[in-house]
Amino acid sequence: MENKTRILIADDHQLVIQGILCSLKEVGDFDVVTTNTCDDAFQLIKTHQNNNPFQLLFTDLSFDNSTKDTNLDGGEELIKAIRNNEIDIKIAVITGHTETNRVYNVISNLNPNAYLLKSKCDATEIGFAVKKMLANDYYYTHEIHQKIMKRNIIQIQMDDVAIQILKELPNHPKISNLEGVIKKGDGSSIKLRSIETKLANLRVDLNANNNTDLILKAKELGIID
Repeated sequence: MENKTRILIADDHQLVIQGILCSLKEVGDFDVVTTNTCDDAFQLIKTHQNNNPFQLLFTDLSFDNSTKDTNLDGGEELIKAIRNNEIDIKIAVITGHTETNRVYNVISNLNPNAYLLKSKCDATEIGFAVKKMLANDYYYTHEIHQKIMKRNIIQIQMDDVAIQILKELPNHPKISNLEGVIKKGDGSSIKLRSIETKLANLRVDLNANNNTDLILKAKELGIID
């Protein structure tokens, strides 16, 4: 008899766990275990690593039930622990976090096999994610895929002058004050007209209404801190 795929679900909200369970039942016949803490999830994964291991993990990023005794206080720490211990398990993030910078950092630094949004996730999408992960592939829900694509494109467009302008803009009440502050690669100052042109292009690239909105968009995208 073929062994069932073992799936572990880690989330601090029981309603979310029940929703994922219902979706998985529509998708196929799996051996599913649930937990509401990252510490327990990691312990379960380690305990069964060599005996009936889990193939897939679905985890949230934020857990509100951490205490002073908690070792892994969120999904990111759980994924890091799994990666650091080189445990062979496919990881799906299923969360409400859509902030572009956080999404980008999670995907870039932790390389989850799937990234799903709780608010838009149904059995069909979970089925796609499971199928992709079991085939050693990746699956990002459409909104997340679009955010990553946009972030990568904008990152390519950002040259050193653009980064300087975005970082210095909040520190100066007038655009004219940037003249003499923004430098070219050779150390020479950039003229005010060139700075204003660059700013106009940045507002178009980031779809910003004004310079204040431009800074907010740049922060959201993780281009500046």
